[in-house]
Order: sequence, then structure tokens, then C-alpha cells
Amino acid sequence: QVQLVESGGGLVQAGGSLRLSCTLSGRTFSDYAMGWFRQAPGKEREFVAAISWIGGNTYYADSVKGRFTISTDNAKNTEYLQMNSLKPEDTAVYYCAADYRGYGSRRISVYDYWGQGTQVTVSS
Repeated sequence: QVQLVESGGGLVQAGGSLRLSCTLSGRTFSDYAMGWFRQAPGKEREFVAAISWIGGNTYYADSVKGRFTISTDNAKNTEYLQMNSLKPEDTAVYYCAADYRGYGSRRISVYDYWGQGTQVTVSS
């Protein structure tokens, strides 16, 4: 059974930091490109960041570039999203996703597996 389990969400003041984690089980982690998406109330799910299967190339939404960093640890089957300088507009449910042998796509439809989401709330 394939599972993606996120953790690390919470409430933080504007300017603060959080680190999200996402662990994949049931599949070989190193076979997957990994991504982070988010969905704010009343809005569509949007791309945040991704890291490619080969080469570890990273991609970011313009809104988070320079503030967020995506990384992976194959030994722990885990991806991370380090979020710094958080803003109230970063408030959303954050989802991790896995794309088999992918290249770090921004497209929701290409991802094979999704986590359940973790809430991030940034207060002003």
C-alpha cells in the first residue's frame, strides 16, 4: 500500500519558519520526483515546489522563490519543504505528491500519489 504522510504544519507568526516533511512508503522513494502543492480556502490547488527524479533539479513558484527550499533524503524516504519568511498569504493546506520518474512538473495531473495534507497558518 502506497502512503505519503506529511507532518510539520502549524501556526506561526509572519516572518517565521516551518519545515514540512513527507515520507513515502510502499514504493522506492528514489524512483520518484517529489512535489509540494497548496490549497487555500476558496482557491484551487497550486504548485509550490518540486524536485526531479534524476539530478535533483528544483523548481519553485514565483511566489515562494527565495523563501522556500525543497529537498529530499533518500535514506529516509522523505522530502522536506523549508519555509522561511512566511507571509499570511502562505496560509493553506500543503500537500506532498510523488511522480514516478518525473522531472519536477508543476502540473497536478501528472502526480501519481498524494498525501493527506497538513495545515499551515501564518498570522499577521
